[in-house]
Amino acid sequence: MSGRAPKRLALLTLCGLLALLFAGLGVWQVERLRWKLDLIARVDARLAAAPVAVPPSSRWPNLDAKDDEYRRVRMTGRFDDRAATQVDALTELGPGWWILTPFRTKDGTILVNRGFAPKEAVVAPAGAATVTITGLMRASELGGRFLRANRPAEERWYSRDVEAIAASRGIGPVAPFFVDAARGEGSGWPRGGMTVVRFRNAHLVYALTWFGLAALAIAGLVLVWRSRDRVT
Repeated sequence: MSGRAPKRLALLTLCGLLALLFAGLGVWQVERLRWKLDLIARVDARLAAAPVAVPPSSRWPNLDAKDDEYRRVRMTGRFDDRAATQVDALTELGPGWWILTPFRTKDGTILVNRGFAPKEAVVAPAGAATVTITGLMRASELGGRFLRANRPAEERWYSRDVEAIAASRGIGPVAPFFVDAARGEGSGWPRGGMTVVRFRNAHLVYALTWFGLAALAIAGLVLVWRSRDRVT
């Protein structure tokens, strides 16, 4: 009996700690669920709203583009095809490139993702005429993708890293975000309007899983506690 007491105490402690841990993780997932639902609601509202002007350059130094991501914007300026950059892309149309091109406005330069083009496609130049475009604000994608870092010296771009692309192309100061252009009227390449706005939301499943594990830990605690009555 005396030998079992320490083991029983250790099991009680373990079950109690696991119950607290799993319950805490469940509460955290509930909080994440609320955050994700609020994010989805905000983004849906931005997508449904009329286009607005992009933030002025005076705000760029302290701007967190994630606060305005997927906001519909409209701007007027000219493309600079000489500094276009091809960024590796995989879309519903297959593998290819995002075509990122500097867009010179009166207020500053903004990188615009003109759209997707298959790797074997002929990309039509944007031209030097002054145009007004609409699109979605996007936060810069720093560094590259998982296990695939951007390699500017080799012209290998795996993410739309605004600052790195601007430095590599020598195009001067740019906005700390890029704009995904909307679908144009033409049928050629690149093809805009291919932004996929989808947020994975499995937080409820995770929360239920953690709370279920917490319930099992509590059940284990009760079983161990009741086992004292059978110890002789």
